[in-house]
Amino acid sequence: MAQANRIYELLLDYAADNARITELTVGLVWTACKAQRDGDSVLGLAMSPGLPTRTLAWPGTLAGKTLAELAGWITDWEPYKATVGMAAINCSLNARELPAGLTLQPAPGLGNLAVFEHFLPQLQGKKVVVIGRYPGIERYAEQIDLHIIERQAMHGDYPDPACEFLLPDADWVFITASSLINKTFPRLAELARDAVTVLMGPTVPWLPEFHDFGIDYLAGIEVTNTDSLYRTAAEGGGVRIFENGAHYRIVELNPVNSMAWLKTQIAQCYAEKEQLTQAMEAWYGASRPGRYPAFTRLSQITTRLSRMDSSYKNLWDIHHSQPS
Repeated sequence: MAQANRIYELLLDYAADNARITELTVGLVWTACKAQRDGDSVLGLAMSPGLPTRTLAWPGTLAGKTLAELAGWITDWEPYKATVGMAAINCSLNARELPAGLTLQPAPGLGNLAVFEHFLPQLQGKKVVVIGRYPGIERYAEQIDLHIIERQAMHGDYPDPACEFLLPDADWVFITASSLINKTFPRLAELARDAVTVLMGPTVPWLPEFHDFGIDYLAGIEVTNTDSLYRTAAEGGGVRIFENGAHYRIVELNPVNSMAWLKTQIAQCYAEKEQLTQAMEAWYGASRPGRYPAFTRLSQITTRLSRMDSSYKNLWDIHHSQPS
């Protein structure tokens, strides 16, 4: 249970962000959250639930809230709230420098399949399990040993419970990042520990600690045009986002890459902590009444820094235990 909760603790650590939300759309396919940071617009996506409803309690109240306020919704079991939380988290993470990786140039008609095209040579002769049916993925059924697990099973897909039987024997596993929203990610990652595992989709949060959960690759999006991407998502775009403001980036989470990424994040977090610490000292030094206003944020950053240090040490130990 502690390991299952940890991924959500990490997401909330990184999304302790006071940037204000300017627009939020729950679109047909994508939920898009836009915020303003240092004069620039930043955007995060999450896959919408696809469950029609007329009874949401909060429409019309979200613009103006901070990303941190909505990020906390990721732990909710109500699917729309959790989706909004994930979009807010990605909005916060996308404001940071993305890790070094391979950019997949968008190709008409490929969309998400660009990820499978990239890995296809390595999938030959392997048992491949994909969590989530991506449009057009059936084209690979005759090229590789492909098994698709889909919550709304169709066309020979396996239902959710099949993950308990298929994942432990798989060579490669592709996990949709929407599993973070519906809370199935911790179990899926645990079952796929012995496979080469790719967490993929526009919902992927750029988080270096995924290595700790057995994820070998992140295949998420890089936002290239915030306004175009937001407009496409708001107008019901699905795979069209890959032609209008987003393309895939693939990052291998080996110890060397992950340590370099974490080192950058630690430096940024430490600088922020020092800035807030100095501001707090000045606040109390001026004998101002009450608690320092950013005390909670400082506490969150201190906790995040501690978690980053622990993750870096784990990667260091793994790297130096490997034969040279």
